[in-house]
Amino acid sequence: MAYFVTGGTGFIGSNLVERLLRRKGVIYLLVRKESEEKVEALRARFGVNSKRIVSVYGDLSEPKLGLRKEQFTKLKGQIDHFFHLAAFYNLMSEDENLENQVNVQGTRRAVEVAGALQAKCFHQMSSIAVAGEFRGYWREDMFKEAEGLRHPYFRAKHDAEGIVRRECSVPWRIYRPGIVVGHSKTGEINKVDGPYYFFRFIQKVRKVFPAWVPLIGLEGGRINIVPVDYVVDAIDHLAHKRGLNKRSFHITDPEPFRAGEILNLFAKAAHAPQFAMRIDSRMFDIIPKGILDGVLELPPIRRIADTFLKDIGIPREALRYLNYPTRFDCRDTIKELEGTGIVCPRLSDYAPMLWDYWQRHLDPDLHRDRTLAGAVKDKVILITGASSGIGRAAAVKIAAAGGTPIIASRSLEKLRDAQQEIESLGGKAHIYQADISDMESCDQLIDQILRDHGRVDILVNNAGRSIRRSIRQSYDRFHDFERTMQLNYFGAVRLILKVLPGMTERKCGHIINISTIGVLANSPRFSAYTSSKSALDTFSRCVQAELLDKDIKFTTINMPLVRTPMISPTSFYEHVPALSSEEAADMVCEAIVEQPKRIATRLGIFAQVMTTLFPNLADVILNTAYKMFPDTDPAKQDETAGQAEPSSEAVVFAAIMRGIYW
Repeated sequence: MAYFVTGGTGFIGSNLVERLLRRKGVIYLLVRKESEEKVEALRARFGVNSKRIVSVYGDLSEPKLGLRKEQFTKLKGQIDHFFHLAAFYNLMSEDENLENQVNVQGTRRAVEVAGALQAKCFHQMSSIAVAGEFRGYWREDMFKEAEGLRHPYFRAKHDAEGIVRRECSVPWRIYRPGIVVGHSKTGEINKVDGPYYFFRFIQKVRKVFPAWVPLIGLEGGRINIVPVDYVVDAIDHLAHKRGLNKRSFHITDPEPFRAGEILNLFAKAAHAPQFAMRIDSRMFDIIPKGILDGVLELPPIRRIADTFLKDIGIPREALRYLNYPTRFDCRDTIKELEGTGIVCPRLSDYAPMLWDYWQRHLDPDLHRDRTLAGAVKDKVILITGASSGIGRAAAVKIAAAGGTPIIASRSLEKLRDAQQEIESLGGKAHIYQADISDMESCDQLIDQILRDHGRVDILVNNAGRSIRRSIRQSYDRFHDFERTMQLNYFGAVRLILKVLPGMTERKCGHIINISTIGVLANSPRFSAYTSSKSALDTFSRCVQAELLDKDIKFTTINMPLVRTPMISPTSFYEHVPALSSEEAADMVCEAIVEQPKRIATRLGIFAQVMTTLFPNLADVILNTAYKMFPDTDPAKQDETAGQAEPSSEAVVFAAIMRGIYW
């Protein structure tokens, strides 16, 4: 046998070439000259030489596929099977010209060349897309009955098949596979398409909910999915079987799953929550299609939907096929494959292999630079309150990763000491003296940094003031609230307002606010401190909504108790667990790399959930803790003096509620 194959270096094509190599004969691959390395890769992969796989240089877009006269002379009358697999496939594309040029005109040229070479049989790789959006069962002998060929890909595949039927001068056979996914045994595939678009969504769901939580989803129509090994095994057999000319074959799953079932199969494979409660999407059919489409195309609704879909990694076009109306009859194909052992495997059996391969090889996050070095390279990073504690530890880590942090604080002496530490470790840092509680000083700080460095890429609002004092001791200390708001809120907001114009212009920037677990847990005795941090959290959430399309990110870190100079005046904190400054700095570095909206401990999140679901119970727990821990001596004006030692019960309670301020 001698085979001529277009698209032989593609995903389906390379798998078909592997099957053809099991037979005797030569395989001629049409490739562009600059793609010869792909052919070499195939030879190496299958362990054959250039006598078994022969490169034929040409181009699908050129007349006669770009073949030269001497090539026609050499191959004329020698080709037993001409396989035309080359095509442009991208359901997300709306480029009608490209679809027509490659899929339609390319097929016409392939048909002409097959005739000129006097090939004994022409094999067209078509698609179930030729049916368009036909409602009901689509038989293998149907063609003209297609409906709803609105999408360029559907129209192009239909037109291409029509060319084969009308214009092919040699015997032909047509194959219509379903949505082709990876190998059923290995999961191998080379691109993300079809059901793979929903994998990142499943991944995100898995991060948010435990696997036992039942979720609500859509049922949808039946989606016909087939693994590549079944497709090429079937084509290989059907192509070599006698008496099948001028017929088309559905290489499809005879019992396809519904969209909701498919999503659950992959969710199960990913150990993610499943959509136990599924709503039949046909319920939306009661709304006239014109009205529904009009509402969905309203600019605000479309923008919200597009943003959501982008966040979960699903192209908008992928959703239109969730309620696909066509069922594909493949009884003729099954009859011709009878006795060969070639049967379509059940998706439920090989879904785990598809998920595993995607997770190991195609997950886009695999190729993302998750290193701190990559995140801080060439970035101007300003850290306030960086002369000690969390800010200093974060600056050391950033400098060690190759970044050059800008550290600011009131104490020039401590700043120089921090700079010397960083330089002794082989890093670099710039220091700026500033009082963040002074608005004029904030302005001067940013103005000077912009003059010296041109911009601020990342702002870490770390400078802060904490006051531990019960409300009954604060009746005549209104200045406590003023002082915390001045530094923790107004100072931070002043810096944000100064750096945002440049970030907005560049459409790039990241604001990291060091908040407190107290915002989530509503810790007693910290009404002044927690309210100032809560104000900054709310400000950031509001501004984030305004700047979403400017690619400016806000991250709030609800920091648990950290052993820093800020908590040292409260002596009983020596007896309770707390993070080190270095551990807290790791949370800052995580924020720089991952850019999440919030970083919080599990206990902090649990405390917020408790407050939301069981507010009375949460108040009882907080009140119990308030009475359990020692207070500042009311006779002392300084809140850092006269503290009693905590009881053993208080120490145990603090150990259980690890990281929460008491």
